[in-house]
Amino acid sequence: MNINRIKTEDLGKGSNIKLNVCETEVDMYWKVAIEVLETIEENNKKGEPTLMVTPYGPLGPYARIVYLVNKYRVSLKNCTFINMDEYLTDDMKFIDKNDPLSFRGGMDRTFYDRIDDELNVLPENRYFPDPEHPEIPMQLIEKFGKLDMVFGGVGINGHYAFNEPPKDDKNVSAEEFLSRPTRILEISPETKTINAFMNCAGDLNGIPKYCITVGMKEMFMAKKVRMCMPRDWNAGALRKVLHGEVTPKVPCSLFQKHPDAMLYAAQVALQSPVPEIRIYNK
Repeated sequence: MNINRIKTEDLGKGSNIKLNVCETEVDMYWKVAIEVLETIEENNKKGEPTLMVTPYGPLGPYARIVYLVNKYRVSLKNCTFINMDEYLTDDMKFIDKNDPLSFRGGMDRTFYDRIDDELNVLPENRYFPDPEHPEIPMQLIEKFGKLDMVFGGVGINGHYAFNEPPKDDKNVSAEEFLSRPTRILEISPETKTINAFMNCAGDLNGIPKYCITVGMKEMFMAKKVRMCMPRDWNAGALRKVLHGEVTPKVPCSLFQKHPDAMLYAAQVALQSPVPEIRIYNK
């Protein structure tokens, strides 16, 4: 079966990944924000802490989470957030927090600095994977005895966080790829290209060569996995993730093996990647 020819109305049928279609990108951001807040409120009511792995992309949910938290006075004091990833310098250190590309600086500007102090995540509970201490995300999951949720965008090659498809070890199994923990790795040319398009006006040299990412091992431990595809260029990976082979070559396809994985997709991401024949009048 050519999965690229699956009709829009049949997408998600038979897949273990639930598909939540959003009319617009903004609708997606509200849906994700509401689910994040519902998870936190449920834990707050039970007097339990919340542990989440969170992205720095897409950014849209954060403005909505900020609004909902401040308006409805939802406390984040008992939350611990582990961000998915961060760019590194060539000597494997964090890029400067004041760099416009820094996810650490961006999280402050986009999220933490906009939450009312009496409701905010405590500074000591805001984590990023550390190139000098990559073991911390797993230690936190073991400490809490759970990982409530992970949400984030899907890359152009189907990656999640910076868990890029295998480059040299092409025959790596799904099980081996899912065992890879938080680590440093080189960003793929595909990801550098789309990130340059999105953030550096197409300057390929503007995107760092290296990054650190929370591994698929940790993220697969989440009770809920939520993936986001808000843009038209997500269409090429969407059908592979939902209906393609379960393979590290499309990392998010591995979530077909997860008990509670959902893909939020804007309408524009549902288009078929099959090119149309066009006739141009000269």
